[in-house]
Amino acid sequence: MRLSENAISEQLTMLPKWKLKDVKWIERSYRFQDFLQAISFVNRVATYAENINHHPFINIQYKMVIIRLNSWNEKGLTELDFTMARQMDQIYDTNYR
Repeated sequence: MRLSENAISEQLTMLPKWKLKDVKWIERSYRFQDFLQAISFVNRVATYAENINHHPFINIQYKMVIIRLNSWNEKGLTELDFTMARQMDQIYDTNYR
């Protein structure tokens, strides 16, 4: 189910590095020491996304990875987008910090 604006704002307070874009996306940039670390992160995210059947938009810019999340079926943001954002932050914090 698509989240209300208030629910989105509340979720974002718990994910301070994620930003709301164009009212329908959340986005975060992750920075890495080198290109291969960035690709390693993308591969971990891709495996997780495939397992839960929820696929982010991923932009790789050398040592930076930009992730955008949205639930197309719901035409907006859902709890699944925020669950995925938390999981990606955990992957990053555990493996690349």
